[in-house]
Amino acid sequence: MSTHDTAAPPAKEGGAAPGRPPAAPADAEARHRARLSRRWQRDIRWSPYAFVSPFFLLFLAFGLFPLIYTGWASLHQVEMTAPTDMNWVGLRNYTRIFDDDFFWNAARNTLTIGVISTVPQLLMAMGLAHILNYRLRASTFYRVAMLAPYATSIAAASLVFVLLFGRDYGMINWALDAVGVSPVDWQNDKWPSQIAVSTIIIWRWTGYNALIYLAAMQAIPQDLYESAALDGASRWQQFLHVTLPSLRPTILFTVVVSTIGASQVFGEPLLFDANKGASGGAEHQFQTLGLYLYEQGWVNQHLGRASAIAWTMFLILIVIGIVNYVISRRLRASS
Repeated sequence: MSTHDTAAPPAKEGGAAPGRPPAAPADAEARHRARLSRRWQRDIRWSPYAFVSPFFLLFLAFGLFPLIYTGWASLHQVEMTAPTDMNWVGLRNYTRIFDDDFFWNAARNTLTIGVISTVPQLLMAMGLAHILNYRLRASTFYRVAMLAPYATSIAAASLVFVLLFGRDYGMINWALDAVGVSPVDWQNDKWPSQIAVSTIIIWRWTGYNALIYLAAMQAIPQDLYESAALDGASRWQQFLHVTLPSLRPTILFTVVVSTIGASQVFGEPLLFDANKGASGGAEHQFQTLGLYLYEQGWVNQHLGRASAIAWTMFLILIVIGIVNYVISRRLRASS
């Protein structure tokens, strides 16, 4: 019986053993993997910056550059008729506006309108959020209805309120006359006009703040309410001792945002004026800082003074931000 020789043939002198991969393809594969690894690392490192770069480009074009240019223009005398002709005046634009009685009148009006609109707005928003926090039928409908005023155009809302607060044919005066109160000149008297402008702001922003409070309330653990109920606390006591302490950061946020918004009020008083001007009434009785800025820059065409007003408002917002930061740190430390 014959047998076959199955032994492997001897390797040739100087040649590679059979079955061993050649060295050159392995090195190429390693280099390819190294290139892919470096590319992947570069992609991981730089892709986030590429994704957010459009925001920074738009911010540089429409945010930072106008801010710097406005600051530079505030140190010059420049008119809208010749925006490229700038005469250096230093801080004279700032000293002029601080000596201007109309500026201080606008600042007082901005403060009073801000207080009249912010305080009732946030109190009403808190109450509405507390009601919506309970299980109600058609709760989604109510939440959407809360945002309807916020989504409404400022122009449309202001024009409707102008009709409501009309002196001769307005529905508000009609209701006041029905209960024996004499008609009010809402557009020409100081306090009635400021109350009317504040009413527009309250109507537009109450629902927005109510939804913010509602979201914060729903994040409060139910165990706290159950523990308070076991201790015999009523719903009002639960609201005072559980809900309000848990909402302190949210309340501070809405106060700061509403304050910033109140300092920039522009559309509502502009459209509420019967003469549709930037004077805020015949006697500037509800002219805000935003209207005063618009009047100096686009009506009187003093771009240098308007730039100084804009930077003054910007510094006011910085002060508000610093106060917010200090209060937030103290609240976090106390909690």
